[in-house]
Amino acid sequence: MEINFTAQNVFKGNNINNNHHVVKQQIDMSQKADCFCKSVNASTVANKDFEGIKIEKSFFGKTKKGENAQLYTITNKNGAKVSLSTFGATITSIKVPDKDGKMIDVLQGYDSVEGYDGTPVGHSGGTIGPCANKIADGKFSINGKEYQLECNKDKGKSHCHGAGAGFDIINWNSEIVENGIKFTYTKPDMEGGYPGNVKTSVTYTFDNNNKLNVRYEATTDKDTVLNLTNHAYFNLDGAENAEENSVLDHKVQLPNSTKYTQNNEIAIPTGEIKSVKGTPFDFSEMKRVGDRISEDFDQLKIGAGYDQNYCIDGYNGKDLIKAATVVSDKTGIKMDVSTNLPGFQFYTSNHLGKPTQPLGKDGKRYEKRSGLCVEPQFYPNAINTFDEKPILKAGEKYDRTIVYEFGADK
Repeated sequence: MEINFTAQNVFKGNNINNNHHVVKQQIDMSQKADCFCKSVNASTVANKDFEGIKIEKSFFGKTKKGENAQLYTITNKNGAKVSLSTFGATITSIKVPDKDGKMIDVLQGYDSVEGYDGTPVGHSGGTIGPCANKIADGKFSINGKEYQLECNKDKGKSHCHGAGAGFDIINWNSEIVENGIKFTYTKPDMEGGYPGNVKTSVTYTFDNNNKLNVRYEATTDKDTVLNLTNHAYFNLDGAENAEENSVLDHKVQLPNSTKYTQNNEIAIPTGEIKSVKGTPFDFSEMKRVGDRISEDFDQLKIGAGYDQNYCIDGYNGKDLIKAATVVSDKTGIKMDVSTNLPGFQFYTSNHLGKPTQPLGKDGKRYEKRSGLCVEPQFYPNAINTFDEKPILKAGEKYDRTIVYEFGADK
């Protein structure tokens, strides 16, 4: 969804450092470990095997606060790779084989932490929280008490993506786990205006079927709002295709979304849920992104393109349901996105291309409609509008998952 590229005011709170100065440590798992389900120290693990998965750790640069950001790269037996930064618990790169076996980086991102630090640069690949998407007027009530958050969007009319205390601009703690990396952060009570000391973890695992699993877990000591997602920008032709409209030839199917949430003039749901049938939002069958993106339709005008929350049919909070299939005819790469969250934001990066953006991994600025996002989430402003509210109660556990699975047609 649309983001600001101006600096945000940060609410006071304690950030957790990850100040390990380690440059290029490789964990080569070449012999099967009897038990590799617990976290392990990167500096002590060598010659461990988990079906050919290798993990390398390297220095990703200094944050503006002087903290060391680290980068982990997970490589599977096919040579496919996922890179993850402690800063923002961010996915920085996903390299998967195309139809000819060539490795293609399908994720927009930056070469070092500097590209992600300061203003959230489109929140690229970052962990979004404490509450993804918008909250009207930055206000919500829990147990009869009203809370006021920073309003960083729509000229002070809404709070979005955690604002200046967003999880994507925090340097998380990290540890290696089986097949992946676990990032942890404890949000102090009232940081960013949100109640509760919230212990949060994001665990990324990558397997030999080119499947990236993202699991969000959290507990709190006070009832609070929690709605976590990832804001990855994908271009399956390759992230170097940064020019305007370069994602419009992608084909998309949203097979389990027959409804979407209607937005008001500042893209906050009104509470009305509408059918996609007969609208440009109908992706029940595979179709090209650019086919209807410029139609004279009020919701497209509000979002300046696709920037809408879709409802997931059959949602029950537990089962993983396919939200989207995205295909590039150019590379043959296909991506399936599944989740146990109730909805997702489908966004075609309509607001990229700002002159304040840094250059991307290929020395190019990511322009308008050069990538697309599928962001599983609770509905925007659900805390104030919808029955399914993103409330995590004290003593309960938040446990949600997003799965990105990649393949290629030969």
